[in-house]
Amino acid sequence: MNFPSETREAFAVEFGRFLDQTNGIARSQQLFDLLSAFALNFDCPWIAYRSLTPEPGILKPVRRDPAVMLNYPVEWQDRYFEMSYDRIDPIIIKTSRKRAGAFRWSEVYDDASTTDNERRVFDEAATFGLRSGLSVPLHGPDGRTAVMSFAHPWDGEFKNRTVTYLELAAFHFHRRFTKFENLSVSEKTPDLSLREKECILWTAKGKSSWEVGTILGISANTVDFHIKNVMRKLDTCNRTAAAIKAVNFGIVDV
Repeated sequence: MNFPSETREAFAVEFGRFLDQTNGIARSQQLFDLLSAFALNFDCPWIAYRSLTPEPGILKPVRRDPAVMLNYPVEWQDRYFEMSYDRIDPIIIKTSRKRAGAFRWSEVYDDASTTDNERRVFDEAATFGLRSGLSVPLHGPDGRTAVMSFAHPWDGEFKNRTVTYLELAAFHFHRRFTKFENLSVSEKTPDLSLREKECILWTAKGKSSWEVGTILGISANTVDFHIKNVMRKLDTCNRTAAAIKAVNFGIVDV
């Protein structure tokens, strides 16, 4: 389970380079791209960052931008929302709120309290290539929580040193990202048109552009046009992230 000394030194150099590169970054997407590149050193092509809504009774909900950044396979993103897995995902719903340190997905899968429905999220993720993962809870003031996840396309546990490097990188990302958000925070909910709300609502329910167009009586190209407008207004790079933000903002209710 130990890395050769030359490998350890190489990872230390890459981590130092990651820290140096983030010092000159002024945009959250650039920061995310740097973290994605760093994670590739550990054979993790897929990462996801998401802020979690406070649990009832801990903190009053605040109308602010719910952070969502991910590069998971689009097919898995579509399936995740089609099946409403965001409502049962044990990483999001239970574990990240209670744990203080990084945890392997296998720990959650094997936990006696994890239900068969919750395990199905992991089983299906594996069929889309996310076969092994690591998540890092990121706790902030007043009960606010975010989670960063890293995923392998192959079976096998994350080595302890890998866990350490990825956890440190996630903490650094979260600290810098939060700084960006605090500088640009706005209490105003993005203003979407009625048609934009309709399109992102059905997208959040797992419908394709063609299906949304059929439901609303418009073309798939028109649906794509409205979805792109929503992505721009919510400052997201894909429709899945836009759907998550729209739901978290309370713009649409699924």
